[in-house]
Amino acid sequence: MSLSPRKSALRAVVESKALWFAVSAIAALVVLVLIGSSLVRPPAVTVAEAEIGAPAAAGQAKGAAPAAFTPGQRQQVEQIIKKYLVANPEIFLDVQNALEAKMAKEQAEKLKVAIAKNAAEIYRESDASVAGNPDGDITVVEFFDYNCGYCKRGLHDVIKLVDTDPKVRVVFKELPILSKGSEEASHVALAARKQGKYWEMHRAMLSAKGHMNEAAALRIAEKLGLDVEKLKKDMASPEVKEEVAKSEALAKKMGVNGTPHFLVGDRAIPGAPDDLYDQLARNVSELRKQGCSYC
Repeated sequence: MSLSPRKSALRAVVESKALWFAVSAIAALVVLVLIGSSLVRPPAVTVAEAEIGAPAAAGQAKGAAPAAFTPGQRQQVEQIIKKYLVANPEIFLDVQNALEAKMAKEQAEKLKVAIAKNAAEIYRESDASVAGNPDGDITVVEFFDYNCGYCKRGLHDVIKLVDTDPKVRVVFKELPILSKGSEEASHVALAARKQGKYWEMHRAMLSAKGHMNEAAALRIAEKLGLDVEKLKKDMASPEVKEEVAKSEALAKKMGVNGTPHFLVGDRAIPGAPDDLYDQLARNVSELRKQGCSYC
C-alpha cells in the first residue's frame, strides 16, 4: 500500500510495529508488576479480624492500609517478573496481537460511522468516474494514484471483477498523493471522461511502465484516439481541479492515507493483497444477500 508522503511524522511513528511491540512489552510488564504486588504485599487486617481482636500484621496498625513494598520485596518481584518474561517471551506477541485486534475493531467501527455519514458522496455521485455497470446493484470504490505500484498490481483484479460480474459498479476516486506527475495524470484521466474514455485511459495509464505524468498520459490518449487538443483544454478546467480536491477531502474525512484503498459497503480493503479479487467478489456477494441501502 503506497502511503502519502504528506503523512505526519507522528503518524509514521505510531504505525511502527517496533513501537507497538515496545508498548506491548511495557504494558505486559506493568500488569505483571501489579499482579506481583498483590502476591507479595502483606494482607490488610479485615474488619472481622479487628472485631474479634485478631493480631495485626507486624508493624501494621489494626485496620490500616497494607504496607508499601520494601526494597527487598520490590527486588524480589522484579526478579520473578524478569524470569517469567525470559521464560515466556511469547507473552509480548500475545499482548501485541490483542492490542492490534482491539485497534482493528475500533477502526472498523469508526469506518462504518464515517461511511454512513458520507455514503452519498462515496457511492452515489452523479458525475463519478465509473467502470462496469453504471446502474449496478453494488458499488465498489477505489482510491488510487497512477504512480502507485500496488494500484498497478491490483488493476488486474479490478478488471477481473468488472468482466466477471455484470451487475457490479466500480467508482474511482483520484488520490494523487505520490507526486506532481500523479496529479497531472489524474487531470488527464478526468478530462478523458468528457470524451467517454475514462475507463480506457485508467487501464492504459495504470498498465504503462515508468513514471506517469502529463506528457506520458497525453501520449497514451493520442494512441487511444482521443482529441488531444480538447483534452488539454478540459484538463485545465476548474471542474477537473475541483474533482481532485473533492476526492482528497473525502479521503481525509475517511482516514484514507494510502493507495489503493477499496470500500465495499461498510467494509474496507487497504492495499492490494494477493487475494484482492476474492475479497472484493466475496464482499460484493455478501452485500447482495444482506442488502446495502447506499452502495
